Amino acid sequence: MDLSIHQPVIARIQQFEGKQITLNGWVYHTRDLRKLVFIQLRDGTGTIQCIFNKEEVSEEIFAAAQSAGQESSVSITGKVVADPRSPLGFELQASNIEVHQAVSDYPIGPKEHGTGFLMEHRHLWLRSKRQHAIARIRNELIKAIRDYFEWQAFTLVDAPILTGVACEGTTTLFELDYHGEPAFLTQSGQLYMEAAAKAFGRAYCFGPTFRAEKSKTRRHLHEFWMVEPEVSYLDLAGDMELTEDFVSYLIGRVCGERTEELAILERDVGRLKAAARTPYPRLSYDEAVEILKKEHNIDHEWGKDFGAEEETLLASRHDQPTFIHRFPAACKAFYMKRDPDNDKLSLSMDLLAPEGYGEIVGGAQREDDYETLVGRMREEGIPEQPLSWYLDLRKYGSVPHAGFGLGIERTLAWICGIKHVRETIAFPRMLEKIWP
Repeated sequence: MDLSIHQPVIARIQQFEGKQITLNGWVYHTRDLRKLVFIQLRDGTGTIQCIFNKEEVSEEIFAAAQSAGQESSVSITGKVVADPRSPLGFELQASNIEVHQAVSDYPIGPKEHGTGFLMEHRHLWLRSKRQHAIARIRNELIKAIRDYFEWQAFTLVDAPILTGVACEGTTTLFELDYHGEPAFLTQSGQLYMEAAAKAFGRAYCFGPTFRAEKSKTRRHLHEFWMVEPEVSYLDLAGDMELTEDFVSYLIGRVCGERTEELAILERDVGRLKAAARTPYPRLSYDEAVEILKKEHNIDHEWGKDFGAEEETLLASRHDQPTFIHRFPAACKAFYMKRDPDNDKLSLSMDLLAPEGYGEIVGGAQREDDYETLVGRMREEGIPEQPLSWYLDLRKYGSVPHAGFGLGIERTLAWICGIKHVRETIAFPRMLEKIWP
């Protein structure tokens, strides 16, 4: 029986045992033993070994198999047979090969390449086994995010990418001209989700955000994806409970569904699985400052946010992510509600990933009183007119509400055990890098 397959099937190859099929893909690796040619063929879902026997195929077909270099695009026809030595448990006894484009000078070979070289060839580096594993884990993470919020009765509301206001301060905005008016690439969809939460009770947005930070650290990108839920009738304690339930679910989901990919990345899954346990440790900002002073001899200036080194030290005390809550109001945004017991503190929280990956979640209870919010804006010199719609939310049915934002790339770097976030997205945007 001849079965021509015109879609990726290697991942489900067991369905075709004993059948003649045609696989379309690219040559991952070739091994020539004179009388036998072994081609590792990939199609995006997996890799399978295809064997050409010189005594069973024509000279022309055998020569074509020998000459198909790395990343040549080919269609290979053959019989699917079981082979317990193969990672898939099957191989293809090839009878024909059609070479669509022969490649002999693919720039990324089996030798070691520097990161700079690989980033210049990012469009090709994506074809490697390691990058496939990262991309599949990212895909699973995103699916898990959407599933979680669907199960928790959230409504997806898309926030705009072009905005007229700043959410996280004006120093990191990408400005552009919008028909003669200044506009910006969004830093966050949070303000819009506050409006959505008043309409739907529970809402979230999920999309790209942009920060023009002059930073070259391993934790920063200029363009990254963020998921931002917002919930009406929720306080800071509930916000932290929602966050830990969400993050622990994501970790458990990835560990359960992407074991093969985590193994390719040599990730210590045991350490990762610890993060699926709740509740997560909680430290107030004041407690964190005291720990830095007593345990690490760091005299952190009260009122300042924590730096990367300080976050690493605080998070290294546990295998689980660690909450830091009630930051000084002076280092947080104007819309964060103040602690009723101490006006110098905000009802805010960060979630720090262990192993040196830093903040993966930032959230807070929002200020829900109109007069208080107006007063804060005036204190900080924030113009009211562009945010008049945001102030309306405090005039018409205001309620306590809270939410958070989780950065996909930094979370994925932690899950995969990747040192730099540049590998967590297909085409990273960094300082001085806008291509490919």
